[in-house]
Amino acid sequence: MILDVLAAESAALVAGLPPDRWSRPTRCDPWDVRELLAHVRVAVGRVTAMLAAPAPPAATVSAADYYRPDARFSAATNADRVATARSAVAGDELAAFTATVSQVVAACRAEPPGRVVRTRHGDPMLLDDFLTTRVVEVAVHGFDLADAAGVPSWLTPAAAGTLQDLLLGPGRRAPDPAHFLRAATGRASDPELLARLSPRLLALG
Repeated sequence: MILDVLAAESAALVAGLPPDRWSRPTRCDPWDVRELLAHVRVAVGRVTAMLAAPAPPAATVSAADYYRPDARFSAATNADRVATARSAVAGDELAAFTATVSQVVAACRAEPPGRVVRTRHGDPMLLDDFLTTRVVEVAVHGFDLADAAGVPSWLTPAAAGTLQDLLLGPGRRAPDPAHFLRAATGRASDPELLARLSPRLLALG
């Protein structure tokens, strides 16, 4: 269940990220570690407001289509992401992230199968598909946070499987999932691997 994948990957982040490296810069300029984690928390927390809104009649956007290169990744939208994360920074960012994930998991467990939500970009999506995009946020930015903090990354097997299903198609697997996912999301360079596996490449902010 995708909700369990999100919960497990989020717990791995909290366990793996040292709480004393907040001011280190990340590859997601201009955020430092604290601000980047605040961004991930805001991204996951959007689910709560979406569930409080009326459900669209049908889903028309998949998890993969959510990452299409349009205005959601424009300079203006990215600037808004930066400002929103900075304004949301908490004193104890790990505790705030844990609380947000717990609220989202509890809210989602109360929803019926096939629940449709509308994203802030206007996309009508199945809740499970949107939760898949939240796993992408937590897992991919997990690489960024781990690298900035100077610790090993904590990618869980379940999250690795979810992302490979999204990028390669159900059941296809890379020989080294973490390296593949880093390469496919611009965190590592391996053009030969990407040419051989031909993954779906996502537009990422």
